[in-house]
Amino acid sequence: MTVSPDAATHAMLRTRRSVPPMLLDGPGPSAAELDGWLAIAARVPDHGKLAPWRFLVIEGEARERLGAIIARTHAADFPDADEKRLAQERQRLAHAPTVVAVVSRAAPHVKIPEWEQVLSAGAVCMNLVVAANAAGYATAWLTEWFAYDRRVLDALGLDPAERIAGFIHVGRAREVPPDRPRPDLAQIVTRL
Repeated sequence: MTVSPDAATHAMLRTRRSVPPMLLDGPGPSAAELDGWLAIAARVPDHGKLAPWRFLVIEGEARERLGAIIARTHAADFPDADEKRLAQERQRLAHAPTVVAVVSRAAPHVKIPEWEQVLSAGAVCMNLVVAANAAGYATAWLTEWFAYDRRVLDALGLDPAERIAGFIHVGRAREVPPDRPRPDLAQIVTRL
């Protein structure tokens, strides 16, 4: 039996868009809401049942503590950075009330290609975004430079082989920017 999504779900999926973190306010999700979304996020294709991803929930003062690490790392690389720029770096994870880092644990496996594991982590990010959007929250899936900086990854507690698939910023949209142009299906679809 085929069940059609309701009109509201279709409308949400057709109009879904990211909202920059600096346009996100509280209140953030409750612990129960977030746990429900994380359960939804984890229901992705996962060849071999490896769960090649995990979550870091960043809320409250942890946002500022990690922001200080990001700013110090930036200052170490750019000693001439002014206070305005360092303040921007400190705020990287502080705009939205909740940020979830999706950590990719893709690793060599005798049967499961690493590429499939990486794609699974990306699917986790998208499921989390859609679950939060369906609940009425706004989101942004970002990485930024610090997602690739080993010093920051070490501070986040990532193992040497782990990487950030995305930081999912979740909050209430203060405003929603205009939509961006979307791909023309005629340009990206080939029917064989």
